[in-house]
Amino acid sequence: MLKSNEAYKLIFREYPDVVSVEQMCEMLGGISAKTAYRLLRQNQIKHFKIGRTYKIPKLHIFEYLAVAQESDA
Repeated sequence: MLKSNEAYKLIFREYPDVVSVEQMCEMLGGISAKTAYRLLRQNQIKHFKIGRTYKIPKLHIFEYLAVAQESDA
């Protein structure tokens, strides 16, 4: 099992530290934009907005994946 700082350096390294909704969709296996916006509106993935644009720190996607993995176990 990778430690969190190792995972951050290896996984999704082609993505910037703060991603768009479209990039988040790709990172989460090609989910639809509708599903992505639902996750954001329900605050299941921490984010911030600049104007009307959602910005998602890559770290929060890792946190979401960890929580989703724990709930699947």
